[in-house]
Amino acid sequence: MSAERLRVLVLYGGQSSEHAVSCVTAAGVLGAADAERFEMLPVGITRDGQWTVPTTDPRTYAFSAEGAMPEVTAGETRVVLHPGSAGTAERGAQMLEVAADGSTRSLGHVDVVFPLLHGPFGEDGSIQGLLEACGVPYVGAGILASAVGMDKHFMKVAFAAAGLRVGDFETITGRQWRQDPAAAIERVHRLNLPVFVKPARGGSSVGITRVDDWSELEQAIDQAREHDPKLVIEEGIDGREIECAVLGGRDGAAPRASLPGEIDVHDGGESHQFYDFTAKYTDGTAADLSCPADLPEQVLEEVRRQAVIGFEAVDAEGISRVDFFVTAEGEPIINEINTMPGFTPISMYPQMWQASGLSYPDLITELIMLAAERSTGLR
Repeated sequence: MSAERLRVLVLYGGQSSEHAVSCVTAAGVLGAADAERFEMLPVGITRDGQWTVPTTDPRTYAFSAEGAMPEVTAGETRVVLHPGSAGTAERGAQMLEVAADGSTRSLGHVDVVFPLLHGPFGEDGSIQGLLEACGVPYVGAGILASAVGMDKHFMKVAFAAAGLRVGDFETITGRQWRQDPAAAIERVHRLNLPVFVKPARGGSSVGITRVDDWSELEQAIDQAREHDPKLVIEEGIDGREIECAVLGGRDGAAPRASLPGEIDVHDGGESHQFYDFTAKYTDGTAADLSCPADLPEQVLEEVRRQAVIGFEAVDAEGISRVDFFVTAEGEPIINEINTMPGFTPISMYPQMWQASGLSYPDLITELIMLAAERSTGLR
């Protein structure tokens, strides 16, 4: 590892529907990282998967009032990682810039990667496998935890196995839908309305539809399948939406949970039946965060306890946001885990840590140092 500042490769953009969210996240991290401790090296990934050195300052990325979305565009060169020496003291990787004629230029050594990528090909174990093969430490969950945390079906199986209560749901795989859609719909009909139809491996509420009448189901399925052939249909839960941020422990310490927060979704001049993409990112009047949530102390502590159990149930590392419903009786029902949650300065994960006494710049430092201390490969 470098004797002076750690060289941190910040990956953003990517091939998922959350490309723009990733760009805005990168703007926040690059603008707030401790320049005395870290040399931040931004590399964008285009929607078709090309790694490129940015031609404009990624710190300027933002969602516009007109709804325009930032996007990584391909440059004249591309960037590749050259594997380092996995499992040895000489960890890290070399970054190369490759020109159109095949000539290469070294961009130097990389100590740590901060993959600010959401959704498929970024948060699902794909990029984590590449980084493991290159022998470079990285922020966040490993291969298996990333894959399980990305798949709403298997994450619920892991939660239930750990003794956590999950809501009732059905899964429709791509094969099941192709072979017998009528049987799949019949299984879903055992759930109570309303139901939420979701891409199993999506995020940021993209492709999710609330169904209040069974006549709306097939259209909702078609919409979700535009993002993922595998779907999870969840029975609506009458409860308050509570979130909790979990941060992996350093030096063998147990993971710790932030104060839980509550999202209050309201009209803001526009209808939001649930905390959808617009409410999260483009309508600044659509939602507020209360942290700590207005709940009895024992309920807050139980949410924190279960958030850590959920984190460990999928073997997460570093960073995760765990989402719950809390019933009128004060019982938490775990909904999902996000192993690379939204991380802009106004996102819920850093806001909850801010309310818990850890600032955004210090949170970035903590995550990078957690990654730097972690070995690659089996651990």
